[in-house]
Amino acid sequence: MAVQVRVAVIGSGFGGLGAAVRLRREGVTDFVVLERAGAVGGTWRDNTYPGCACDVPSHLYSFSFAPNPEWPRNFSGQPHIRAYLERVADTYGLRPHLRFDSEVLSARWDADELRWELETASGTYLADVVVSATGPLSDAKLPDIPGLRSFPGPVFHSSRWDHDVQLRGKRVAVVGTGASAIQIVPGIQPEVERLTLFQRTPPWVVPRADRRITAPERWLHSKVPPTRALRRGLLWGIRELQTGAFTRRPDRLGFIEAIARAHLRRGVPDPGLRARLTPGYRIGCKRILLSNDYYPALSRPNVDVVTSGLAEVRGRTLVAADGTTAEADVLVFGTGFRVTDMPIAHRVTGAEGRTLAETWKGGMAALRGTSAPGFPNLLFIIGPNTGLGNSSMILMIESQLNYLADFMRQLDVLGGRSALDARPSAANAWNRMLQRRMERTVWNTGGCDSWYLDAEGRNTTVWPGTTSEFRKATRRVDLQEYQLLRKVRVPETATETTAGAVR
Repeated sequence: MAVQVRVAVIGSGFGGLGAAVRLRREGVTDFVVLERAGAVGGTWRDNTYPGCACDVPSHLYSFSFAPNPEWPRNFSGQPHIRAYLERVADTYGLRPHLRFDSEVLSARWDADELRWELETASGTYLADVVVSATGPLSDAKLPDIPGLRSFPGPVFHSSRWDHDVQLRGKRVAVVGTGASAIQIVPGIQPEVERLTLFQRTPPWVVPRADRRITAPERWLHSKVPPTRALRRGLLWGIRELQTGAFTRRPDRLGFIEAIARAHLRRGVPDPGLRARLTPGYRIGCKRILLSNDYYPALSRPNVDVVTSGLAEVRGRTLVAADGTTAEADVLVFGTGFRVTDMPIAHRVTGAEGRTLAETWKGGMAALRGTSAPGFPNLLFIIGPNTGLGNSSMILMIESQLNYLADFMRQLDVLGGRSALDARPSAANAWNRMLQRRMERTVWNTGGCDSWYLDAEGRNTTVWPGTTSEFRKATRRVDLQEYQLLRKVRVPETATETTAGAVR
C-alpha cells in the first residue's frame, strides 16, 4: 500500500538534511527523506579514500543554523564532516523521517490527482511535493576504456574506495587529476611500490592554508558565539570579493596564477616535470585545487606522470593516448561524477509524459536553479547553474531552502489540492540571463574543457554571480513565474477532478 506524505525529499546529504530541517522549522512534519544508502551523509558518506577532505574552510562549510565550534582544522577531513551531518540528523530530530535503503526508482506526476507517485526500493510513496537533493557529486563517472574488463587486478572509483585492497608494495595507477586525485596521490604514494598518474590535463594548484584549530580558539567559538560568526563572515566576505574576477574580469586572476606558479616551482625542482605539470589555460577555468603535498609526491622517485589520458587496457598493461605504457596491479579512477547528466533525471516523468532527461536533452535548465517547467511541485536543491567556483555550496543550499520554505507557504495560502508549475517563459528568461552573464566568465573564456560544461559546451553548472545575489534571487517565490494548477470539485458528480491551470 502506498504511503501518503506532504513532501518527499530525495537524498540525505547536506541538501536533503537541510531541506528536512527547514521543513520542520516551517511546521511541516509530514515528510520523508528517501536515502538509497544505509546512512546519511551523501558524498561525505561515500568518499572515504585516503586523504579525503574539504577544500572549503570548515566554518564556512557548515549550516549557519547549525554552527560547529569544535571543528578540528581549518579544512576538515571526511570523518569530521560526516560526523557533523550525523549530529545534524540527531539534533534536529530527523531520524523518524529517514527511510534508508529506499532508492527512488521512478517518480511520476499524476496530473489528475496533482501529486507525485514515487516507486522506491522499499515501497511506494505519494507526495504533494518532491524535493530532489541528490547532489551533482553522487554518481561516479567511469570512462569507457577498451579492454578494461581484461585488467586482472582491483578496479574502483575514488568515491567507492575498496578498503579491502592492500596497496603496500603494489603498482598502482591513478586516472585523473581532479580534486580527489590530488588528495589520493600523496595519501598512497609513500606505501606503494610504484604510482603512475595518467594526467589528461594538469590542474592549477595553490597552497592549502590548513592548520589545527587550537583549543583556545574552539573554547572561544563555543563560549562567545559572535567570534564564530565573525570568523564565518570574514571567510564569506573574502570569497564574495573574489567573485568578480571569476565572473567579469578574468584578467584579474593573474595574482592567483602567480601564486600557483610559485607553488609549482617550490614543489617540483625538476624543470622537465614542472613543464608537464604547468596548465595551458587560464587559472580558474577549471576548479582551482588546494594542496601542499601533491607536487612533492609527484617528485618522488616511485612516481611517474603520464601526460596523456588512459586509452586502452591490455591485461596489466595500461596504454595512454600517446602510446606510453605502464604496468599496474591496481587501477583507481578519479574521473569525477555525472554532473551535467544526473541519473535521477532519467527516473522523473513530468506532466507531459516526458522524463526530465528528455526535457533536458539540450542542456539542464531550471527557473532560479530550482523549478523546471512541466514538473509541478518539484524543487531541486543544487539544481542547474547553482554550483560555485570559489566559495561554499552550503551558502547556495541555504538560499534554495529559503525558496523551498516560501514555496510551501504559497501552497498553504492557495489551499486545497494545488500545484505550482514554472512557466516556460519565466524559465527561458532566467536561463537567457544566465548564459548571457556566463559569456564573460573565466569558465567560458579560460580555454579549457571542464566538467562545468555539458556535451554541447554550455555551462549548466556554475552560478555566474555572488552568493548574496543568489540569496536575493531566491528569497521569495514570484507567483507570476508559475502556473497554478488546482483540483476542484465538480457539483454534478460531487467528485474531484482536475480543472486545469488557473492563470
